[in-house]
Amino acid sequence: MRGYFGIGVERMSKPMNAGNLFRTAHAFGAGFVFTIDAEYSVKRARSDTSKSPDSLPWYEYDSAADLALPQGCELVGIELLETAVELPRFRHPLRAAYVLGPEMGSLSPELVARCRHVIKIPTSFCVNVAVAGAIVMYDRLITLGRFGERPISPLAHIPGAAPAQAPAAANPGGRTPKRR
Repeated sequence: MRGYFGIGVERMSKPMNAGNLFRTAHAFGAGFVFTIDAEYSVKRARSDTSKSPDSLPWYEYDSAADLALPQGCELVGIELLETAVELPRFRHPLRAAYVLGPEMGSLSPELVARCRHVIKIPTSFCVNVAVAGAIVMYDRLITLGRFGERPISPLAHIPGAAPAQAPAAANPGGRTPKRR
């Protein structure tokens, strides 16, 4: 997949959520993770069993103003705002840094002002921070990962896939059929 992405949190207060998010980011191939005005410790999180900050760059920032991203990297806020673009309609930048807000709050106005894009997951209410991050990273993977189109029908042939197995014959009563 071309490009790169990083993912981070602002004012996170629950280390387990950050740990889950960073572990998932590591699994999805993130280039870096970051925190803004957040308390995070791999040891306290315990949910980051991959110890992602040992395997990829981890940046800590004291405030939204301190956030520094690589040149050409677009900041994408993930927030339930009326003006946010719904995720299914969003085109992911090749170079992106996604940021999520605290569990019981929203991204700070200062950080929203720095975002090039703000997206939302079309749900009825907020979902867990780690879940929201996983949904966005998965969407990035399937839209930029060059997987090709999905078949229109489950019966359609997918090039390169093994041929479908014929369904097993009905076996009433679970008895072994007699051979003749």
